[in-house]
Amino acid sequence: MNLRQLEMRLERIAGFERPTPRLEQYQTPPSVAARLLFHACMQGAIANRRVCDLGCGTGILACGAALLGAAAVAGVDIDPSAVEQAKRNADLLGVEVEFLVADVANPAFDWERLRCDTVVMNPPFGAQRVHADRPFIDRALEIADVVYGIFNAGSAPFVAAYTEGRAEIEEVISCTFPMRRTFAHHRRERAEIRVDVIHLRRVDTA
Repeated sequence: MNLRQLEMRLERIAGFERPTPRLEQYQTPPSVAARLLFHACMQGAIANRRVCDLGCGTGILACGAALLGAAAVAGVDIDPSAVEQAKRNADLLGVEVEFLVADVANPAFDWERLRCDTVVMNPPFGAQRVHADRPFIDRALEIADVVYGIFNAGSAPFVAAYTEGRAEIEEVISCTFPMRRTFAHHRRERAEIRVDVIHLRRVDTA
């Protein structure tokens, strides 16, 4: 499957029925999801690997990883309605993904069961809660050696400082994130924001 074929498959993914501003529930655009996943796949991080999507929303990254031949895929989100939609999306695309309802910041959840090779994620950008992405970064580095995340453009210095001693940035890929009008405070029907796909690799501290 090439990049365009993957993007076309992901265009079938249904978004949030009732997106919540507090959770920053913006649907990851198929173009961005496909680019992240295809790039990660070309680097050997998806096919035949165990993959987890943290803050999976309606499952676009998780389903895409399954389409690219991941050995096993899990998706985790705090919103039960999003998880139910993610399950329907997986059925629509004919892929097998284990979707779970959990808060990434909850230490009582059995995160050991989700230990994997690669985490893919589109964490909150922090527009509603400052540093909302930090629990996602922490959990990702707890359960995987390799992480691909979508962040606001220019976030690399913060991510590098925040993960110092735990991970190193392998690369930063800049791309455009087309965002449709989702909430009442949005003034335009469509906006394009710049984002960075940041590839992290956990440092062995043993």
